[in-house]
Order: sequence, then C-alpha cells, then structure tokens
Amino acid sequence: MQRTILNHWRRGMLAVLIWLVGATGSVWAEAKVITPDYAPPKVVYDFYLDDPQKIDAALYWIRSLVNPLQASPYNMDPQMMMDIVVVIHGTEIVTVAKKNEEKYANAVARMRYYHQLGVQFHVCGLAAEDYDYEPEDFQDFITLVPSAFTDLVHYQQQGYAVIKPEVFVRTQSIESMR
Repeated sequence: MQRTILNHWRRGMLAVLIWLVGATGSVWAEAKVITPDYAPPKVVYDFYLDDPQKIDAALYWIRSLVNPLQASPYNMDPQMMMDIVVVIHGTEIVTVAKKNEEKYANAVARMRYYHQLGVQFHVCGLAAEDYDYEPEDFQDFITLVPSAFTDLVHYQQQGYAVIKPEVFVRTQSIESMR
C-alpha cells in the first residue's frame, strides 16, 4: 500500500515538474523586450570607495548607462544628450592624481574616454586637502569643487538622479555560482 502511494506521488511530482518546465519555457518564449521612451539622462555618480582599486569596477556603472543608451533603440549621442557628473571623494581620489597615473593607467584611460564623451569628473576639495593634493596635482579632466556634499546636493536640486556604485569583492567565480 505504501509503495503504491509512493509511486503515485512520484508520478504526480514528475507530471508537475514536466508541466513547470513546459510552462516556464512557454513564458520565456512569449517574453518581449520593452524599450520605454527615455529622456536624456541627468545623472550624478557618488564615488566614495574604500579601496582605490575598486575604481575600475565603479567605472563599469557609467558604462552600464552610457553604452545601452548609445545603442539601438535609443541611439543617443553622449555629448549632446547625456548630462553625467562623477563626484569623487573617497580613497579613489588617488587614482586621478598625476603622480599615480602609471599605477592606475587603465582607470585613467577609461575616465579620459568618458570625459571625451562629455562625462564630468569632480573631486572634493576637502578630500583633496586630506590627501595633501593641490589643484595642479590632478589630471587635466578633473574639476575641483569645494565639497562633494555641496556638489551632490546641487545636482540633486537640479533634478539629477543619484547613483552610488556599490563595489563588492567577489569571493566565488561566476562559474561556481551558476
């Protein structure tokens, strides 16, 4: 008797599993890509990182906005249609000091590229003082502002969206998590 009940239960579970796989497949088969109307972005990125090495990952947050908007269906010109500011006020400030250009060459090259697309990079004057940097110590694409916080508030008052990258240290490979 118990064996018969167990066999019926197993067959029932198998039927449910097959139905779920089929239903899931049909849902994905019917999925549509939605591309809503999108106004040109006004974004201020708040970079306050605990390790300057995380700047590379944080810069991908800019790429994740700019690249899709440059592509179809949006086809936006970053220089004409995007207003993006990055406010730097954490340990990553060292990455934009001229004396560290060789050490952070990849990040500096990417910031230069984004700057050519119209992205503005602001450095907090208070943080610069903490690191004993003078205005001439920074890369030519940097604008020194009195305070990161007053800069962030200013842009928020102008209607900019604030994006604060959170950069995590991955302890497992993507392959092992799949």
